[in-house]
Amino acid sequence: MRKLKNSELDRLDVEAFKAAKKTPIVIVLDNIRSLNNIGSVFRTADAFLVEKIYLCGITAKPPHKDIQKTALGATESVAWEYVEDTLALVKRLQAESYTVCAIEQAENATFLNDLRVAATKKYALVLGNEVKGVLQEVVTASDVVVEIPQYGTKHSLNIAVTAGVVVWDLWSKLKS
Repeated sequence: MRKLKNSELDRLDVEAFKAAKKTPIVIVLDNIRSLNNIGSVFRTADAFLVEKIYLCGITAKPPHKDIQKTALGATESVAWEYVEDTLALVKRLQAESYTVCAIEQAENATFLNDLRVAATKKYALVLGNEVKGVLQEVVTASDVVVEIPQYGTKHSLNIAVTAGVVVWDLWSKLKS
């Protein structure tokens, strides 16, 4: 096997990405501290044609060199919007017929592998602060709480890793 060159990957340019049919997923970043995590989520959103990223609370906004370091240009392709109040955004998305999924460890959470999705629905994935997680009021307002099963000694995954796992899982379920 031979590694492919970037020129052989047949990727969309920014204009084609913006015009492409998007996956019915938006990502809500709830008070994310790490600029590298934010940039990584932009790259994941680009990889799976996510509709939009909402940056809430203390989450930094592009342009910023530390976001760009991991986003590698995805801040130019993926639509994004800053909304200060995460709970108000969740209610707005629900009014726009999104199923809001808080990605969190909580009572009665649905394990990601058990989550059923429908190609006719739109999904908003809320990812929380690296230390405190998703705000409790946002968890309470969400339509479903989704947990990634974990079996080691640590209590959580990095939010950029979580975004990759959850977005890929939903994308693969929506495409099958």
